[in-house]
Amino acid sequence: MTAPQCVVLAAVLWCSPTGGPAQVAAHDSVVYILTPASRFEVKTGKAGLLGFAGHGHLVRARTASGRVVYYPDSPADSRVEVVVPVDSLEVLTPRDTAEIRKVTETMRSEVLHPDRNPLISFVSTTVTPAGDGLEVRGRLTIAGQTRDVAVVMRLEAAGDTLQAIGSFSVKQTEFGITPYRGGPAGTVRVADRVEFNVAVVAVRHTDSALPP
Repeated sequence: MTAPQCVVLAAVLWCSPTGGPAQVAAHDSVVYILTPASRFEVKTGKAGLLGFAGHGHLVRARTASGRVVYYPDSPADSRVEVVVPVDSLEVLTPRDTAEIRKVTETMRSEVLHPDRNPLISFVSTTVTPAGDGLEVRGRLTIAGQTRDVAVVMRLEAAGDTLQAIGSFSVKQTEFGITPYRGGPAGTVRVADRVEFNVAVVAVRHTDSALPP
């Protein structure tokens, strides 16, 4: 396996193919459309005897699309759908170099195979109140592997804008990905567990003429 496998889960969190523009699902729901201000990132760590000699990575999706159907009076009925194209993933750290650009390209083409799996997808299955936020559970699919994930999101709605932030972690091996190993006898390696950070910024959609 190559170094990009340590960052394969880059855009992961909230992804689901949407067949068309978002719409109001019912009279008591509000639909929010993701904006380019939304941010989807993953951080990788280091492990092994010489882990200090390796690199952590920050990967970000340049583009994402999707919607949040939010029921203010019944949060458990809410749902989330987002699409992150594999070819939008970009390694940001360490600093921009020819090597890092090569890592980005290899991550896309040799690990995620956009020709076969162009999208990373998440489909929410349940939404449950959790303290001052919501716990969203759903099915996350990366490179043909689907697993259940859960994340607690803190929401803030003001006017026509909805903001939601949250984080969670998964193991790369749960998605069939072997964490990167290098150096003498594989003593420098990337930790199996990676952390995802999501910051959603969405604006209210008002076309009630569309079907749910």
